[in-house]
Amino acid sequence: MAIDLSSLNKKQLEAVEAIDGPLLVLAGPGSGKTRVMVYRAAYLIDKGIAPSSILMNTFTNKAAEEIRERVFSLLRDSRNDLLSNTNQSQPLIGTFHSICAKILRVEAHELGFSSRFTIYDEDDQERALKHILEELGLISKQFSPKKAAQTIANLKDELIGPEEYEEKAETPYERTVAKIYPLYREKLQSSNAMDFGDLLYLIIKLFEKNPPLLIKYQDRFRYVMVDEYQDTNIAQWKLMNMLAAPHGNLCVICDEYQGIYGWSGADFRNILSFQEQWPNAKVVILDQNYRSTKTIVSASRN
Repeated sequence: MAIDLSSLNKKQLEAVEAIDGPLLVLAGPGSGKTRVMVYRAAYLIDKGIAPSSILMNTFTNKAAEEIRERVFSLLRDSRNDLLSNTNQSQPLIGTFHSICAKILRVEAHELGFSSRFTIYDEDDQERALKHILEELGLISKQFSPKKAAQTIANLKDELIGPEEYEEKAETPYERTVAKIYPLYREKLQSSNAMDFGDLLYLIIKLFEKNPPLLIKYQDRFRYVMVDEYQDTNIAQWKLMNMLAAPHGNLCVICDEYQGIYGWSGADFRNILSFQEQWPNAKVVILDQNYRSTKTIVSASRN
């Protein structure tokens, strides 16, 4: 039995059925963004696409779990038995960091890590940097472990490594960061640990240095979807474009008026450049709001 699409409005249906080639979905709050993502995944599976070839990126674990449950529910309601309970035959749904961590657990040996590497949280990062700063006699009110951790995290989001940063460092602060950045990387490596920034940074560097490995994951993930695309940073943008490059089946769903993760490096140019990167992209605008009045929607865009 086929998926029932009768509850979708015209624009939602257009986005769901546009499964071949790049797709940019512009949508505001209450216009059915998550609904489109859920139905689109179920529609792909219903059309015979292998569930394991679908990659769905979200910005929170809660959103990932909601989407997973709704996709399963939709397929159960249509009596579709193409989705099993084994991980190998399910879409990979999660945050950028959780997805990268799963891949790195398999491929970590290529980077000199074991598959049981530790993922440092903010406290772990600051503790490691504090030791480095104390050893160098650099810790002060002007140069704290917390500030150093944030600077390095921003550099990784922009795919700037220690060597590249050292060449660009000009100010006293930058030259200090240039000293501790490689020491921090060495400490992580020796501790068989990665921080959150590494999860994206290292997998991109690995794919760049090992094209056959990139092809392996490009062949696996033939359909890529990204929710809240307006909040992606440079590393996230790079990874999704790398994976989608050979097949072109990249669907991004975004609200051009809401970039809630700007403080974490989200790059609004990702939206502006999408059609430059994918000139044959289809654009669908979800303009029917089911939650807010026209006045509220209008105000949110000013």
